[in-house]
Amino acid sequence: MAASGPVRNSLAHAFPRPFPLDEMALSARPMETPPKTTPQAIRGTQDIFGAEAEAFAHVVETFERVRKLYRFRRAEMPVFEKTAVFSRSLGETTDVVSKEMYSFEDRGGDSLTLRPEFTAGIARAYLTNGWQQHAPLKLATHGPLFRYERPQKGRYRQFHQIDTEIIGVPEPQADVELLVMADQLLKELGVADGVTLMLNTLGDGASREAWRAALVHFFQAHRAELSEDSQERLEKNPLRILDSKDPRDKAFLGDAPKIDDYLSGEAQEFFGKVTSGLDAAGVKWTRAPALVRGLDYYRHTAFEFVTDRLGAQGTVLGGGRYDGLIEALGGPHTPAVGWAAGIERLAMLVGEVPEEQLDIAIVVEADGLDTLATSISTYLRQAGRSVHVVAIGSMRKRYEKAAKFDPRGILVITDQDVEAGHFARLTYKDIAKDKMSDANADAIMQIVSVFYPLGYFCDPRMFQAGEGITLKSHPK
Repeated sequence: MAASGPVRNSLAHAFPRPFPLDEMALSARPMETPPKTTPQAIRGTQDIFGAEAEAFAHVVETFERVRKLYRFRRAEMPVFEKTAVFSRSLGETTDVVSKEMYSFEDRGGDSLTLRPEFTAGIARAYLTNGWQQHAPLKLATHGPLFRYERPQKGRYRQFHQIDTEIIGVPEPQADVELLVMADQLLKELGVADGVTLMLNTLGDGASREAWRAALVHFFQAHRAELSEDSQERLEKNPLRILDSKDPRDKAFLGDAPKIDDYLSGEAQEFFGKVTSGLDAAGVKWTRAPALVRGLDYYRHTAFEFVTDRLGAQGTVLGGGRYDGLIEALGGPHTPAVGWAAGIERLAMLVGEVPEEQLDIAIVVEADGLDTLATSISTYLRQAGRSVHVVAIGSMRKRYEKAAKFDPRGILVITDQDVEAGHFARLTYKDIAKDKMSDANADAIMQIVSVFYPLGYFCDPRMFQAGEGITLKSHPK
C-alpha cells in the first residue's frame, strides 16, 4: 500500500530525491583550498646554523671547561617562573618589568613570565630547594632568556647567556674570583684583545643611601631640563639617570655627585681588596665611577667588560654584588655576587671556529659492503676517532667526494680482485704522505682487530708491507 499524506512527506525528507546530473557533477569537483603559506620566524628570534652554530657551541664548551676549573656546579632552572619572582627582584619600575617581560596567565589563573635573566630564578631555587645547606655555593648555568626589545645587532627577543653566581660569601675574594674567571674565559675564547674591564663600587647600604640622597638633591635642581624618562626615574630610581644616553641628561652627569665622596671606611676597604686582588691576578681594570646598578639590593662591586667591536651593544659581560636580593625574595640576609654574558655577542667576537680535521673517511666502492663500513665506522667512533662514510652516489666519484672532507686518511672498501671465498679488500691512504702506507699502522690495527669477532679473517702484516688487506671468511 502506497504511503500518503504526512507519512509520504516525512519519507521524502528522510530519503531526498537524487541530485540532478549537473548538481552531482558540481559536488564531485574537489573543493579549492587556499594556498598554503609557510610560517615565518618570530621577529627577534634566530635560527642558528653552520659557522654561527659552531661559534655558539665553542662559547658554551669553553665556558663549561672554565667553570670546572673553578669548581662551579651546574644548575638548571625552569624557563618560566611566577611573575612575582622577577617583579620583586628586578623592581616594578625597571624597563625590564614594565616594558620587556613576556608575561601571561596560565589556565590555572597564575601569572607566569618567561625568564628575562637568571639570577632571580637561581635565588628562588636557593630558597625553595634548601640549597642553603650547600652554602657557600658556586653555581653556573646557561640557556635561553626572553625580553621584548627592539631587535638589533647582538640583541634578540630570545637570546642566550652563560651565568655564574657565588652565594653565601660576604668577603671580596668572591668578587675577585668571579672577575678572574671572567677574564680567563675571554682569554681562552681568544676575544680578550680590545675588551676592557670597567669597575666601580656602589658602597655598602649606608654609603649607597647617602649617595642616592645627594643625587636626588642635585637632579631636583635641574628637573625641568631632564628628559622625560629621567624625570620619572628621579622619583623611583635616581641612580639610573647616570645610565642615560639622552643628550639632555648628559649635560649634567659630569657634575653629579660621585660615590667616592660617600663611601664608608668599610666600603673603601672592601673595594681596595677587590682591586688589589685583580692586580695580583694580572687582570687589568679601569675605574668607571658612572657605572651603576639601580636596584637597592646591589652593594659594593659593579662591573662590565666592554668593547667597541660590537657597535652600540658594547657590553660583553656584566655583573655585580647583590647582597640584598635573596632577602627581597623573603629569605634571610644572604650575600651573593655573579655575572652573565651573552652567548650571541661572544660568538660574534669569536667569529669562525676552525673545524677539527676528520680522522678517517671510509669509501665503499662495491655493492653489499655497507654493513662492513657500518661495523668499522662504529668501532672507530667508539675508539674516539671521527669518521665519515661515503657509500652513496656514483661509485666513480665517491673517493673524490671523500677527499673533499680533508680527512687524515681514507679507507677504501672494495671487492676488486677478491678471490673466491674472500669478502672484501681494504686499502688505507695516508693523506699527508699522499700514498698508501703503514704510517698510521696503529689506526689500521684498531680497524682490523674488529673483524675477527664479526666473522672475517685478515692478516694485518699485509698493511705493514704497504699492501691492502683482504678479508676472508673465518677458516673452519
